[in-house]
Amino acid sequence: MDDVFRQYFERLPCYLTVQDRQFRILHANQRFREDFGDFEGRHCYQVYKQRSEKCEVCPVEETFWDGQSHRREQRVRCLDGKEVCVLVETTPIYDADGNIRAVVEMSTDVTYIKRLEEQLRQSRQRYQLLFEEVPCFISIQDRQLRIIEMNRAFREEFGSGLGCQCYEVYKHRSEPCVPCPVLDTFEDGQMHSREEVVKSSAGEPMHVLVTTAPLRDGDGRIVAVMEMSTDITELRKLQSHLTSLGLLIGSVSHALKGLLHGLAGGMYLVETGFRKDQSDRVERGWQIVRRNVDCIRAMVSDILYYARDREPVREPVSAAELAEEARQLVAARAAEYHVELNFRVEPSAGHFQADVNAVRSLLVNLLENGIDACRLDDSKADHRVALRARGSAEEVQFEVEDNGLGMDRETSDRAFSLFFSSKGSEGTGLGLFVANRIAQAHGGRIELESQVGAGSRFVVHLPRK
Repeated sequence: MDDVFRQYFERLPCYLTVQDRQFRILHANQRFREDFGDFEGRHCYQVYKQRSEKCEVCPVEETFWDGQSHRREQRVRCLDGKEVCVLVETTPIYDADGNIRAVVEMSTDVTYIKRLEEQLRQSRQRYQLLFEEVPCFISIQDRQLRIIEMNRAFREEFGSGLGCQCYEVYKHRSEPCVPCPVLDTFEDGQMHSREEVVKSSAGEPMHVLVTTAPLRDGDGRIVAVMEMSTDITELRKLQSHLTSLGLLIGSVSHALKGLLHGLAGGMYLVETGFRKDQSDRVERGWQIVRRNVDCIRAMVSDILYYARDREPVREPVSAAELAEEARQLVAARAAEYHVELNFRVEPSAGHFQADVNAVRSLLVNLLENGIDACRLDDSKADHRVALRARGSAEEVQFEVEDNGLGMDRETSDRAFSLFFSSKGSEGTGLGLFVANRIAQAHGGRIELESQVGAGSRFVVHLPRK
């Protein structure tokens, strides 16, 4: 029987030793002898590690202390100088009186496994570096659209939003986007792409191209979705500039054609009025001419503001007078579509410094936008647009409010984008863009609040100086 156990001891595919309390090797199996040589009368640390004192942390010593098995990873050196990583496990051997007489130390060569672990660690490190440094915004989201991982670019642009819903971080809103490419990927397991307008942590709008891809577990189930968003804001700006001429011609040609027909009709009334000596006919024709000339002037002004950057030519101006001029310019259009114009200027509005023509154009654009929103709204019998002005010590505020169609959240986010119009073929997509550009050129801003079916409210903030 002893011979059988001796064969087991010799043939085990690991390094097997029996050691006494002085860490001398009493017995060793064949594999140990082949790789580490003679052990007679030598201590384990001399054979294993070619050192003159025992290891600081020794599992054999721990087993002699507490009688328990211990496990530890060690690095040892063979006769040929090759370093081997081993998993050391110890167990006590008791005598007839129950005292620990020796300790069996079994060391399994795990060098190959450790090499694979190191390769895996390096691969993960490389993939983590790629994930962190890729020049786009990456987030990993669960089925509740909570962000469970994000890369460095995402954190820098949108802040650290781990655990938050993506729509809270991306768009500062309280409900999911519709449609949502992440939810679509959870639904069908396919990649989806979509262009979105998001907001940075500083509130700046940004055009991004969103691509989603599923992340699956070992059983093929989708456990998360990776959302990659590429900033294409500059590309959109470049694209807009490159295609602006064609877009402008296409979008304003119809409007100009109508205005020119209006001019021709007004001129005809004037000419025939003079020939027939009918002053009322002349007056009607002249009013038509003036109205159409004003419209053409406003349209050309919008085009020029888009075509080039220009510094505002500032001069002292009365907020009340400027608001009244804007109201007069749109009064005929409002009356034509039976839209009531309300007007109120508080004494606090006072005077401020601004480019008169530019700010007048800004207000006219907002008022005409409100009139159009009412004109296209069939859900109400009575429509109104209100223009109000007030101020503080630092700024002047102009407020334009309508009870027209209103906009949903997606439309509101894109309202000031170039060539974006909610009026279909009737809009040029320049009005609100130009209005916002004028406000920014003055160091101000425009705030927009809107609700579908209830109308929209624009608040223009302009510094006094």
